[in-house]
Amino acid sequence: MAVPHLTESPPVADTLEDLFGSHLSGVCRRTAAALESCGYRSLLVHSGSLRPIFQDDRTHPFEVNAPFKVWTPLSDVPDCFVHFVPGHRPRLLFHQPTDYWYKPASLPEGCWTGNFEILPCADLQAARAALPQDLSHTAYLGEDFGGLAGWAGLALNPPRLIRHLDYHRAVKTPYELACLRAANRLGARGHRAAARAFAAGGSEFDIELAFLGACGQREQELPYNPIVALNENGAVLHYQVLEKRRPAQHHSLLIDAGAEFAGYASDITRTYARESGEFADLIGRMDRLQQTLCAAVRAGVDWREVHLDAHRLTAEVLAETDLITCSPEEALDSGITSVFLPHGIGHLLGLEVHDVGGFMRAPDADDIERPENHPYLRLTRALEPGFVVTMEPGLYFIDPLLAAARADWRGPLIHWSRVESLRPYGGIRIEDDLAVTTTGCENLTRAAFGAES
Repeated sequence: MAVPHLTESPPVADTLEDLFGSHLSGVCRRTAAALESCGYRSLLVHSGSLRPIFQDDRTHPFEVNAPFKVWTPLSDVPDCFVHFVPGHRPRLLFHQPTDYWYKPASLPEGCWTGNFEILPCADLQAARAALPQDLSHTAYLGEDFGGLAGWAGLALNPPRLIRHLDYHRAVKTPYELACLRAANRLGARGHRAAARAFAAGGSEFDIELAFLGACGQREQELPYNPIVALNENGAVLHYQVLEKRRPAQHHSLLIDAGAEFAGYASDITRTYARESGEFADLIGRMDRLQQTLCAAVRAGVDWREVHLDAHRLTAEVLAETDLITCSPEEALDSGITSVFLPHGIGHLLGLEVHDVGGFMRAPDADDIERPENHPYLRLTRALEPGFVVTMEPGLYFIDPLLAAARADWRGPLIHWSRVESLRPYGGIRIEDDLAVTTTGCENLTRAAFGAES
């Protein structure tokens, strides 16, 4: 069972076990307040079920539900439940079948388990028997598994309650920040190994294997499948192919890959050039741009303004490197920057890579709109202490976007011979994870790379 020993990556003053108790107390308080506000008396959260493959007796890899991970670091045990009644210790109904086809999970160990009443349950029927007979006024979070209809009285995934719970997940507890630091240290270890594999001339598949080996995690344990893109493949934002053949020439590597610790994700991107030259220089410029954006992050900052600042700085880089024929101001006004930077500047990070609650003005208020002409931004809230966000500016040479610009009035504004010289390199993205403070931010990723050096 992939539950980390929480003492593996302790903070300076306290162990993670010490921090977990305080974290769980906070989860109980805010959940109790949300339940009362929304008219429920208890909460039942499902870890998730194994999903069968069509016309087969195998299942897809298990993916634990994030609302379950709010409560416990269990990540690979399906059909578990957390049952919480305000004023009482939460109960963990732990799925432990009698089986000889697959190895059943052992009961979890560790100091965190003392915060729960743990009941082994052989199957879903046993889990239902362990719950109160009357489940009215109980909110249920999870998918509609087979047989749930017989659990009469549950309110299934009530939207208002979910909004209340999701809104408060943005602010991380000291325990959560410690887990995110540990996830970044694991991710940095993997990235260093991947960079060595690239320098050695490895294929995309070779590079991913190096990343996995250094992290000590299987692909299904990672928070997302790594993006390992050589050469022009770096222009595909969510590139999903792992070529096993080594290319004839290695120009560049864009690797977007993170690790997971106790359910919390890191999300890290680095770009490398094989040789010195104009693309290596462009990476250096983008790294300085990214650090300028990081330096402006602090509580109270409107994330939408950070995104627009990224486009302003990108326009300056495009002009300075002769990729456009117009001024930075004209590039902004014309929307040329979105040809080279089509995605949002970052997002909330935590139990999910693209964590929830990024658009909420308040639990019971309307969402905050994205800036006009920027449809892919995933965060519009003003930053608060304890938020963890990614900062990921990019500059890409994406054929469909370039072709569309070349065919319309934007064509004369782009220096096409310069673009053609850089197309074989694909693109650049540099991404760090930042914990927001009242006076600035803690760069979890740069600290992790520093610790690995």
